[in-house]
Amino acid sequence: MRVLHFYRTYFPDTVGGVEQVINQLVRGTITYGIESEVVTLTRKKAARTVEVDGHRVHRAQMDFQIASTGFSLSAFKLFARLAQQADIIHYHFPWPFMDLVHFATRMNKPTVVTYHSDIIKQKYLLKLYRPLKHRFLSSVTRIVATSPNYLATSQILDRYRDKTTVIPIGLDKASYPIPTAECLTNWRERFGSRFFLFVGMIRYYKGLHFLLEAAEGLDYPIVICGTGPLEGELKAQAAARGLKNVHFLGKISDEDKVALLTLCYGVVFPSHLRSEAFGISLLEGAMFGKPMISCEIGSGTTFINSGGETGLVIPPADPCALRNAMQYLWEHPDEAAAMGRRAEERYWDLFTADKMVREYVNLYHELVDH
Repeated sequence: MRVLHFYRTYFPDTVGGVEQVINQLVRGTITYGIESEVVTLTRKKAARTVEVDGHRVHRAQMDFQIASTGFSLSAFKLFARLAQQADIIHYHFPWPFMDLVHFATRMNKPTVVTYHSDIIKQKYLLKLYRPLKHRFLSSVTRIVATSPNYLATSQILDRYRDKTTVIPIGLDKASYPIPTAECLTNWRERFGSRFFLFVGMIRYYKGLHFLLEAAEGLDYPIVICGTGPLEGELKAQAAARGLKNVHFLGKISDEDKVALLTLCYGVVFPSHLRSEAFGISLLEGAMFGKPMISCEIGSGTTFINSGGETGLVIPPADPCALRNAMQYLWEHPDEAAAMGRRAEERYWDLFTADKMVREYVNLYHELVDH
């Protein structure tokens, strides 16, 4: 069986949550006899087809971008050629240009859409896109929501409930590097073994400005890993507030990330908008057995972090509640450790890459056989 994935960006150009999901799927389905390729866009002038983790990635040159949506004339021909060779087309939503390509190339193949998120920010452009979006979602064979929470709260998915199934995102812990003793020692000497950790892109919906407000008056370390458009603004906010306990590390290696996840006291994930549909780095915290703090935004974050069981769930955009949650975990180490153990158990029960891959393989076969 041959599967063609289509998304606006992918490895090696970018490393984000959706890219990680596609990569886990492509690598995991190999053992089930499924050959996968990825079509994406690139800004680079490099080779158009590259090999990543044993599969081909075909990159069309991006011509222009509107509201984070890349467009490419050459993508139409590239996608049409590769789709003819595939048994299943696997789309990753949202990406309005993808909808255009879907209709323009007129592929009569079974189609799966992994619905990663509602469109939240571009409200005015969304009104223009709405007719195309619903025509696209109506035309595809099956839709996959990444958590029961998101399916229950998405007004868009509610219209397509009869052909939507839930397959939670999963991670393969064995694919993560094991940090060296030297790496662990270096970070332990810098931050000790009791610090809160945030890992992720620094974007508008991550709620990090609320985390900085919450950090005032606390004397324990808070480590922020990642880059993004708001990085400079947040550093300026931290400096203006005199937050000596907040440390911005920028982009770090996978080995350093695992070392920090291993050493940290807990994971703080203050995303306050539904643009955070799941939370891959929150799941990484669970995978490494850490108690978590997240917000109730009706998305997969509360599916990962079950309030009172694996961590604390607080109202969004509430610095006071966030500060109180960090203080509670800090002052109750036995309870925090128990939450971390339950978080790891929940990961093994619900969120392994193998479980996700098996459910997608079953779905692929169901579509091809019918």
